[in-house]
Amino acid sequence: MNYHKEMLNILANLKGRPKLLLHTCCAPCSTIVLHLLKDYFDITVLYYNPNIEPETEYLKRKAEQKRLLETLNINFLDCDYDGISFQKLATGLESEPERGKRCYKCYYLRLNYTASKAQELGFDYFGTSLTVSPYKVSNWINEIGKSLSEKYHLNFLYSDFKKENGYLKSIEYSKYYHLYRQNYCGCKYSKPI
Repeated sequence: MNYHKEMLNILANLKGRPKLLLHTCCAPCSTIVLHLLKDYFDITVLYYNPNIEPETEYLKRKAEQKRLLETLNINFLDCDYDGISFQKLATGLESEPERGKRCYKCYYLRLNYTASKAQELGFDYFGTSLTVSPYKVSNWINEIGKSLSEKYHLNFLYSDFKKENGYLKSIEYSKYYHLYRQNYCGCKYSKPI
């Protein structure tokens, strides 16, 4: 099955250009997602990533995201650094492995904030670029998105952007745009020693 083609066929049947609030984790992962969706949605990127440490790393990644969006002429919704929220949820889960309970809670934190903002600002859809990464559990992300779509009465954009070499394409786009590519998810627990 050609996942992206099937998804684009569904998107092509949308009426008008729905407004999408798209949470992104970083510029490199967002490249393939933005290229796939920009012709179907009026996209605003939300950069809410309280898991990223240290703050200097957060700011570096945010600057790269903004630079990419300026190139692509896509709107940006900025958020202040909020590392305390992540530290609260990670308490007691510090020894969890990557793709464990801490990650599930982190997905929820970021998607809940995105859905809340989408409702507050009158978006039609919310979604995330998180499913590009082979280190993320797409089923969990879509499960969380579904529950939040019901909670906030919004459409969630189901996805698994890593399919059909989405992650590899994001690497190619990153090279094309000369983007900084980090070597860890963002939280200090995933940082290589």
